[in-house]
Amino acid sequence: MAFDSRADGKEPFGGRAVQIVAGNSNRTLTDAISAELPHPLTRSSVKRFADMEVFVEIHDNVRGQDVFIVQSTSAPANDNLMELLILTDALKRASAKRITAVMPYFGYARQDRKPGPRTPITAKLVANMIERAGVDRVMTLDLHAGQIQGFFDIPTDNLFAAPTFARDIELHMDITRLVVVSPDTGGVVRARALAKRINCPIAICDKRRERAGESQVMNVIGDVAGMRCVLIDDIVDSGGTLVNAANALLAAGALEVYAYITHGVLSGGAVNKITSSKLKQLVITDSIAPTEPVKAAANIRVLSIASLLAEAIGRTARDESLSSMFK
Repeated sequence: MAFDSRADGKEPFGGRAVQIVAGNSNRTLTDAISAELPHPLTRSSVKRFADMEVFVEIHDNVRGQDVFIVQSTSAPANDNLMELLILTDALKRASAKRITAVMPYFGYARQDRKPGPRTPITAKLVANMIERAGVDRVMTLDLHAGQIQGFFDIPTDNLFAAPTFARDIELHMDITRLVVVSPDTGGVVRARALAKRINCPIAICDKRRERAGESQVMNVIGDVAGMRCVLIDDIVDSGGTLVNAANALLAAGALEVYAYITHGVLSGGAVNKITSSKLKQLVITDSIAPTEPVKAAANIRVLSIASLLAEAIGRTARDESLSSMFK
């Protein structure tokens, strides 16, 4: 259902002038968000010079207006990040009143701490760059680590895909024999939040990671025998963790294994790994634009978050609560 900002009899966004600007990272998602809002997309151009430098031009007047840039910093992460920074600079110099960076996927989020000596905290560096460029507010979805919000000295809203997942699970599955599973101990809070919404138990896969991008499930904590399992996580990259978790759950007596993951990074041979695995279905959101192999995969389904982001944009423009969306 489209977000209706006139539902309470007020003018759209309380009479404020609002503009939605699209970067190149995920134009399909931005078009879907715009279709649910009372304002069309702001006309803009994001181009490349011959040497691949980014050039931006805003074609509509944004002076004194509330502007939302929709741009995930997914692959190619550096190009998409530079687009976001340059779009912000262009809008700032065009006298936009407030600039909100709507980042459905916040790239570099996994570099949120020092894993060893002489290593960077790149998520903090990216936050500094976004802030210095002139962004007044950040809106993102299912941050890899919630404390990344503290890397910013500007308001930062971390939205959650759990309500969208819960509705989809209730629509497509019998929840009477369902258990929500965290693929590692670090995701227990996320699993518990989803399980509470659909009123079912949780289980945990005890995972040992030998090196980055590789993992091995050691055992399953919780009763999954005779149950349908739903793995829940924020990011699927190589797909190794999901495949190993699915194998462990099936070995423990699970009937079927599904996975609901917010951000489908799916790098390298991840799609082939998922399609040849014992996962019944992987459901991802369109926070990252799905590639052609993802669209063609028989056991991968893409769930749109356009309505969620459109409602959050509308509430932000009218200075209304976002937390009430997730109660």
